[in-house]
Amino acid sequence: MPFIDLDTGRLHYQFDGFSDAPVLLLSNSLGTDINMWSPQLDAFTRHFRVLRYDTRGHGHSVNTPGPYSLELLGRDVITLLDALGIERAYFCGISMGGLTGQWLAVNAPDRLIKLVVSNTAARIGDAAGWQARAHLVRESGIPEVADGAASRWFTPHFIQHKPELVEMLLHQLRNSHAAGYAACCDALAVADLSDDIARIPLPTLVVAGTFDAVTTPADADFIAGRIEGARRVDLPASHLSNVEAAADFNREVLDFLLQG
Repeated sequence: MPFIDLDTGRLHYQFDGFSDAPVLLLSNSLGTDINMWSPQLDAFTRHFRVLRYDTRGHGHSVNTPGPYSLELLGRDVITLLDALGIERAYFCGISMGGLTGQWLAVNAPDRLIKLVVSNTAARIGDAAGWQARAHLVRESGIPEVADGAASRWFTPHFIQHKPELVEMLLHQLRNSHAAGYAACCDALAVADLSDDIARIPLPTLVVAGTFDAVTTPADADFIAGRIEGARRVDLPASHLSNVEAAADFNREVLDFLLQG
């Protein structure tokens, strides 16, 4: 299992695809791990060397109690690229991973080629909500959050007809580290790039789920409206559109990354 060393522990990563292909870096959502990207691997590895990593506090990566910050999560990515000798990469992130991508595009645009941000916002939720969730997880554990996750992540139709995929994601959440999950909630409580994303100079694709109540199409409109030349698409999904609308997601992302 490959790792790179951080100041406070290790970051788990995995490569898939041909070693001479351009690198596409995938960044997971809160409460998931690198396996959330399984629906993308067959399609993406035809064109890219796919680099997945477990965000700090998730999967097999370092799990310190925090608090974390968005800057810390972004600098973890830069450290990963440096350690692997990758000067520039394509980037695709969903939810919290999409916010990390925005931070990178603002603060280290020279490390990215193109940016895809999906089911995310310049500011996700509000401080009180994230602080309350962090407190709940620290006091009562992950099960208190996992119980309601399916209805936040997926539409009722998908939950009914694709129970095996829903369970795959819920299993990742149930096995999340409580301390790391709560520390990421701390980061999200104060992360706000609303005034910064207009400085993003990269070709950007903004993906929204039509039925996403967590990061809404209006949140996607806000991002796309402030990044010059950004492309904007909606998918028939709720919050985890890469799973619920995988074929559409793969097509839209690849069309954007491969054009030009």
